[in-house]
Amino acid sequence: MTLFTHDPDEAVAAIGDGATVMIGGFGPAGQPVELVEALVRSGARDLTVVNNNAGNGDTGLAMLIGKGRVRKVICSFPRQSDSHHFDARYRAGEIELELVPQGNLAERIRAGGAGIGGFFTPTGYGTQLAEGKETREIDGRGYVLELPLTADFALVKAHSADGMGNLTYRKTARNFGPVMATAAAHTIVQVSSVVPTGGMDPEVVVTPGIFVDTVVEIPVAEPAPEEVGQ
Repeated sequence: MTLFTHDPDEAVAAIGDGATVMIGGFGPAGQPVELVEALVRSGARDLTVVNNNAGNGDTGLAMLIGKGRVRKVICSFPRQSDSHHFDARYRAGEIELELVPQGNLAERIRAGGAGIGGFFTPTGYGTQLAEGKETREIDGRGYVLELPLTADFALVKAHSADGMGNLTYRKTARNFGPVMATAAAHTIVQVSSVVPTGGMDPEVVVTPGIFVDTVVEIPVAEPAPEEVGQ
């Protein structure tokens, strides 16, 4: 049964030291900031985080890294103009990085959720990213064996849920959420609204409720009329 709550601290309370946590989002788009902030407050440390990048600015994942709670990051692009918390920790030797090309990252997570033991991809063949990995020539082209990624927990941001935990997403905020929801032993999702069971068109469901363990409803504040020019 899916647990429904309005308390992000309650939702992440089971995440302990040493856990592997997938965090959805493509930069700020789709990042479950309130859940990550609750993870910061929980005090969990020595975490391995799977995310598309290594955090932006001073919020969300960047805050978690800045607090020294993350031991290892698995991501596709760790450095950008405002990734100063990761930069400082990495240069100090305080955080480990596993760099994964973005397509490989998505497919490794998808493979983890689908129970696939690995896949061969041409991406990274002949580069440092292939060092130590099995390679194979298929039809005259070099390929690298990539292994699946799974996690103890996934933190995902969706748009809405129904009473069974079925999820819809909003535009680009969808990004890694659907594959991460399938690849974790326990998936925690924040949504802006929960609709009654039967109130969601089955055709718009992206993540079936069978992959969702906890739903946290965090309504999005509507902008004041003067803020939208009315």
